[in-house]
Amino acid sequence: MPRKNQKRTLITIGAIWILAAAMLLSATAAFAENQSNGSDLYSQLGLFSDVLNKLKQNYVTDLNDEELIKAAIIGMLGSTDPHTNYFTKAEYDEFTTSTKGSFGGLGIQIDKIGDYITVISPIEGTPAYRMGITAGDRIVKVNDVSVVGYTTDEAIKQMRGDVGTEVLITISRPGVAKPLEFKIIRETIRIKSVPYSFKLDNGVGYIRLSQFSENTVQELRAALSALESEGIKGLIIDLRWNPGGLLDQAVDTVNEFIGPNKLVVETKGRTAASNRQHFTRFPAKNRDYPIVVLVNEASASASEIFAGSLQDWDKGLVMGKTTFGKGSVQQLFPLINGNGIKITNAYYYIKSGRCIHKKSNDKLLLGEQVSEADIKNEEELNLKQIYHTVNGREVYGGGGITPDIESSPDLMTNFAMDLRRKNAFFNFTVDYMVQHDHTLSKDIQVDDTLLGSFLDYASSQDIKYTQADVDSALVYIRTTLKSELVRKAYGDLEAYKITIGLDRQLREAMELFDRYPTMAAMFEHAASLKKKR
Repeated sequence: MPRKNQKRTLITIGAIWILAAAMLLSATAAFAENQSNGSDLYSQLGLFSDVLNKLKQNYVTDLNDEELIKAAIIGMLGSTDPHTNYFTKAEYDEFTTSTKGSFGGLGIQIDKIGDYITVISPIEGTPAYRMGITAGDRIVKVNDVSVVGYTTDEAIKQMRGDVGTEVLITISRPGVAKPLEFKIIRETIRIKSVPYSFKLDNGVGYIRLSQFSENTVQELRAALSALESEGIKGLIIDLRWNPGGLLDQAVDTVNEFIGPNKLVVETKGRTAASNRQHFTRFPAKNRDYPIVVLVNEASASASEIFAGSLQDWDKGLVMGKTTFGKGSVQQLFPLINGNGIKITNAYYYIKSGRCIHKKSNDKLLLGEQVSEADIKNEEELNLKQIYHTVNGREVYGGGGITPDIESSPDLMTNFAMDLRRKNAFFNFTVDYMVQHDHTLSKDIQVDDTLLGSFLDYASSQDIKYTQADVDSALVYIRTTLKSELVRKAYGDLEAYKITIGLDRQLREAMELFDRYPTMAAMFEHAASLKKKR
């Protein structure tokens, strides 16, 4: 071995031993426990040093010390859970970008599931959302470069770039045999927590809360003030597809509905520093109208804290599907080389005592096999853990937030899915607006002539269908086509107001306000449904 490389190796090993000594001096109790179990830290670090030294001395080619140690660290962290990670300084900057400011990119929330970078949710109003990229899509290539096996941060680096530049995304979509290609123009992605808020036809206010970022509380207050000035008789807060975000913003948004000095959530871990209670802090307006919180399987983390807290304090009825179950807490620690590690150090417990974390998700995110039987057993166990709200209502613990009333979305037909995934609506309406000089009536109707033109376009794109396919998806086609045309002329909000007509869960939530005008009446109705089950 060259003398210079040997010297670097010895320095590396020495640094490891110094670090180990420091760790052991500050944790003698843990060391004693490990000794009693026959697995002390000294001997294990000695084994690591022995392996490292023999590898450096005998491997067929010269090895880079920094890369070896980095690989060892990543492997060690990877044996814990999917949220415990190693960061370079640049990677840390990327990690924190999603909760502040703005950036140039596509507009998707992603995570690594197994070997694949998977779309958790497109951000509303962004290029990816408009192009029809959907939750569950697997990103296999970026500009013809395979990203299979990439970390989330590595994939983000490939996808972000200068505003106005084009990126080619190749996607593998479940149920679609061939990969799909999307050419997307990067835009400045401004993270807006409340993209939509308006009064529905039945007098109920609607707020879409897409994530919890730095400005969530201010945006929510503004939306509430505007709606309340219109005299709403109730409120629907839509947290479906909300991936979470900043904990303090979740606590402060709960504050708007329950007032000050009330426990929202606490974190519990092995160390004293991990155990913290988070209380509301500010005076708030007394809101005595009924509230329904919509959730689904993609509502995660801070959105689960919000939904579960309104449920625990009897300030809102939760409706939809059981949430994702991301209830672990991470803390970032600096390292001596300027990098950092993010470590899961606690779990979230909301007011009723429920831990919202679903451990099967950790296995799935690590690419491990979880059978349907395992998931069913976990769900059954969660339903046996009964907790109580402030007013004594029964709620269930573990594995996400179980809704008071379960509601499922409508299923799309295969033909409708084919139109969506091949961007037929988006591309057709682009051509239509060019042909009509970008002018459009706001109350445009999709008549038979316009429908026929769209179906001819679909055929030209090799989308095959029968008359029965058209008949079964007719309402979806007319509504989506109108929405996309209105989007081009009048923006996302007006388009969104049209598409909610297809939203079965939202329609069922609206019906609750017509039948049960108070919060107490809604809770009584939900309790009666539980008894029937």
